[in-house]
Amino acid sequence: MAIPQSFIQELLTRVDVVDVVGRYVQLKKGGANFMGLCPFHGEKSPSFSVSPSKQFYHCFGCGANGNAIGFLMEHTGMGFVEAVKDLAAQVGLQVPDDAASPQDRERAAQQRQQQATLTDVLEKAARDYQKQLKASPRAIGYLKGRGLSGQIAKVFGLGYAPEGWRHLAGVFPDYQSPLLTESGLVIEHADEKGQDGQAKRYDRFRDRVMFPIRNVKGECIGFGGRVLDKGEPKYLNSPETPVFSKGRELYGLFEARTAIRQHGYALVTEGYMDVVALAQLGFGNAVATLGTACTADHVQKLFRFTDAVVFSFDGDAAGRRAARKALDAALPWASDTRSVKFLFLPTEHDPDSFIREHGTEAFAARVKEAMPLSRFLLEAAGADCELDTAEGRARMASQARPMWSALPDGALKSQLLADIAHTAALDAQDLLRLWAPAGGRGQPGSASPRTARARQEPRDHGAGPERDHGYEHGGGYGPGAPRRRQGQAATQHAWHGRSSASRRGLMSREDRALGLLLSHTPSWDQLSADDHHLLAELPAPHGPLFAWLEAQLHEHGHQPWAALREALRGHEHEALACQQVERCALTPGAEEDAEELGGVMLRLRIEHLKALEVEAIARAGNDPAELRRYADIQAQRKALEHQIGAAPV
Repeated sequence: MAIPQSFIQELLTRVDVVDVVGRYVQLKKGGANFMGLCPFHGEKSPSFSVSPSKQFYHCFGCGANGNAIGFLMEHTGMGFVEAVKDLAAQVGLQVPDDAASPQDRERAAQQRQQQATLTDVLEKAARDYQKQLKASPRAIGYLKGRGLSGQIAKVFGLGYAPEGWRHLAGVFPDYQSPLLTESGLVIEHADEKGQDGQAKRYDRFRDRVMFPIRNVKGECIGFGGRVLDKGEPKYLNSPETPVFSKGRELYGLFEARTAIRQHGYALVTEGYMDVVALAQLGFGNAVATLGTACTADHVQKLFRFTDAVVFSFDGDAAGRRAARKALDAALPWASDTRSVKFLFLPTEHDPDSFIREHGTEAFAARVKEAMPLSRFLLEAAGADCELDTAEGRARMASQARPMWSALPDGALKSQLLADIAHTAALDAQDLLRLWAPAGGRGQPGSASPRTARARQEPRDHGAGPERDHGYEHGGGYGPGAPRRRQGQAATQHAWHGRSSASRRGLMSREDRALGLLLSHTPSWDQLSADDHHLLAELPAPHGPLFAWLEAQLHEHGHQPWAALREALRGHEHEALACQQVERCALTPGAEEDAEELGGVMLRLRIEHLKALEVEAIARAGNDPAELRRYADIQAQRKALEHQIGAAPV
C-alpha cells in the first residue's frame, strides 16, 4: 500500500506525539519537553525526552528517537502502514492509497461505508437491548445476583434480548434488510420459506443478558449473550462479520484503557462476566478473549496500551491448555522491556469469586506473585518429561526450542537459553550448536533490529555541538556577495576540502546548520535569500538536503521535524539529516537559538568568500579584472571576520 507523503505530513501535524507516547510511558513535564523512563531499555533515571514543539522523542541513554509513527512501530511491533492507520483512526482521517486503481478505491470506499452502516445498526440494537433490560425485572435480578450494580451495567452498556423469535422486527422497520444478517443480529435460513415466500429469519439472541463488544474507538461491533437460567450454549457470540473478528478483538478493552494505565498492567480473563465483575470490585483493567484462544493479535493489541500483561486461568487441565496457547501468542512480543505473567487460581475460584472470598488485596498479591513467562516456558517445555533421565532432558530441550526461537532477541532470550541448557545438563553454546542446523530464529547476543540499523548508518561527524571553536574553521560570504557562475570547479574543490572535518572528528558548520534548520524550520525565514542560495549550492550531501528542505517549505510551509522525518524516508542522505537533528537534541533549545544559527551562517559566508578568493586568483593570470574582484571579495571577508572578532587567516 502506497500512502501519499502529503497525507503522512497532514497526519503528523494532527497527532500529538506526547499523547501517543503517553499511552505507554508515564511522562512528566520538564521544561519545554516531557520526560520519562525509556521504554526501549531498562533505566532507573528518566532520560527519555518527548518534544511537543518538534513532535519527536529522543532517549539520551540508548539513542532511540523518532516521531509518533516510529514510536508505534518500535514499541508495538506494528508495520508502517498499520501504524499510520492506527494514528489516522485516532484523529478521524482516512488513509488514502495512491497506488490503488479506481476500482480498488471504489471497493475500499464501499467497504468503509458498509462498516460504518453495520456499526450504526449494531449501535441501534444495543440501545434497544439496554432499554429492554430496564423493563425486565428477571434480567435485573440476575445481574444483581451476580453482584453487579446499575452503574457498572451502564458503563459496559449491558442489555437484555427478550424472548421471542422476532423481537428486532419491532426495532428495525425492514426486518428483511441484509444489514441485519451481515451484522450477525439475525439468522436466515435460505432453504426455508415463510408464508410470505421469503427466506425464514429469526433473532440470533433471545432471552439473554447482552454484552456489547466495542472496538478501541468505542463503536459497537458485536455482542456476547449469556443465558439467564440453564441452557446451551451458556455464552453466544456474534459471528465473524466485516466489523468483528474474534481473533483480533478483546472484550472490555475500550472500557479498560484508563484503568490499565493506572494499574500498570492488563489482566486477561476468560469471560465477559469476569471483566464486568472485576471492574465492579476495583479491577477495571481486565479484558477477555471472545470465546477463542488468545492470539498474537490479541497480545499485540494489549501491548499498545501497557508493557505488562497478566493472563488469569483456572488451575485445572483446561486452564493450563489455555495458558499454553496464550504463551505461544505472547512469545514474539516478550521483549526485555515487557512483562508477561500467568496467574493460576485454585480450581474452585474464578477472579470474581476469589476476590469476594479473600478480598482485593489478596487478589492483588496473587497477581504480583503470578508466574513469569520465563518460568512458565520452562514448565511447558518440561511437561511430560522425566528430567532425571537423559532422554527426558533431551525431549525437554527439543520442546523448548520452538518457544525459545519465537522470542525477540535480547537479554531475556539469552538468559532463557542458559536456563534451558542448565535444565538439559548442557552448555549453552553446545545447545545452540545443536539447534543451529534447523535454523533457530536468532542467537543470544545477536544484534537487535535497532543495533543492526545503527551499524549500517554512518557514524556521526563529531564529538558534540559547540557554539564556536568546535566547528571546522573556514570562510563564508556576505549578503551582497556575487553568486557563483564561473569557475565552479575551483570553488567546489575548496568546499569539498572541508569534508576532512568529518574525518578528523570535528562537526562541520554545514552539519550544525542542517541540524538547527531541520529541528526548527521557522529559522529558515531568518535567513536571507543569499543564505538560502549558499546552503542549497553546497556540495553533497549538505547542498541537496538544504535544497530539499527549501522545496518542502515552499510546498508545505513550516513543519515539525516529525513530519520532515517521514518525508525524508528513502532520501539519499536521510541518515546524515537524522544524525544532525539527533545531535541538536543533545543540546535542548539550541535549535531555536537564533544567535547560534546566525554565528554558523556568518562563518559559512566567510568560508564561501575564501573559496571565491581562490577562484579569482586562479583566473587573474588571464583576466586582470579578477584582481579587482579578488580585492572586493577579500574586503567583504575581512569585514565579516571583524564582526566575529576573528583574526585574518
